[in-house]
Amino acid sequence: MIEKYHMNYNKEFWDKYTDENEARYNEEFAKFTRDLATSLRCKSVLEIGCGTGIDLRLFPDTFEIHGIDLNDKALAIAKEKKSIVDFKKGTITDLPFEDSSIDFVFTHQLLNYLDDDTVEKGISEMYRVARKYIMNCEKFDVSEKQIDENHKFRNIEKKWSDYKVRVVSNVDMHKDIEPDKSRFTLLKKI
Repeated sequence: MIEKYHMNYNKEFWDKYTDENEARYNEEFAKFTRDLATSLRCKSVLEIGCGTGIDLRLFPDTFEIHGIDLNDKALAIAKEKKSIVDFKKGTITDLPFEDSSIDFVFTHQLLNYLDDDTVEKGISEMYRVARKYIMNCEKFDVSEKQIDENHKFRNIEKKWSDYKVRVVSNVDMHKDIEPDKSRFTLLKKI
């Protein structure tokens, strides 16, 4: 079932991405995400496409922490680095959680790598499992043009227009927090 919507899943590409993931650790982004979830009074968090878990490492054990990824190699590293996190193999199109069960659901430059159909199904799943907030930090362009053969820009706010959410924020991340020029979209489920 995991591979069902990921016909384009390139294991070699994602294994290489995993090997380079630790070098991508951005403590400022990890702090930002932790502090935001804390300030919003969330008790549970889910990162979809968590890789080696770098964005979840600063969450305290007072949170119920979950991470989902398709790459076995990344998940093995994640479990070794932060054993208190519930890391699972899974896909954005079939999240193994009950409806409205996670306070804070987020992606960080995952949706840029997925095809349009998978993004649509994934947004539906994020909405289904989110109880309070959804955050997407993705490379942005209104036209969603191709970046390279592996990923494209996204217009996340537009993707959420058919859902019962309130846009809390939709701004470019400050370069000191996210130097990769991502758009920060925070939504409150209503």
